Amino acid sequence: MKMRSILLGMALAVSLVACAPKDADIEKAISEKLSDTPNIQVTVHDGVATITGTCEDEIFKKNIEKSVRATKGVKSVVNTCEIARANQEPAAAAVVINPDNELDKSVHKVVDAYDGVSATVVGGVVTLSGEIERAKLQPLMQSIQELKPKKVDNKLIIK
Repeated sequence: MKMRSILLGMALAVSLVACAPKDADIEKAISEKLSDTPNIQVTVHDGVATITGTCEDEIFKKNIEKSVRATKGVKSVVNTCEIARANQEPAAAAVVINPDNELDKSVHKVVDAYDGVSATVVGGVVTLSGEIERAKLQPLMQSIQELKPKKVDNKLIIK
């Protein structure tokens, strides 16, 4: 009687395993579902589906996972899909610094319009010295910055 029960239990287990979908069949079913998404790949091992590739956004990623999870025979899903970074900002443009001789000429043209202000240019750095009225400081600094120096060293005294 015990032997008969053991054999019956083993036969039932074998028949259940034989009825379970094979990984290759599961993978084929998933591939058919996702045929319109060439950037997504799915592999199945022991009923665990692993999703790889590039997804458009988080919603798309979740929908793919939901679709894979709904496939018959999938026990669990590992979603390693990466989100495409199409909206990344472009790299910053290179900073342009005018050479000293051009910068010196341009700075002196600007500074000549402001009484009591003098400037020197060394290594792309403009050093301002002297006295200036508070109302004239911002326009002066803006004009100097437009000349694209490496740095402006403001040593002006505000009257």
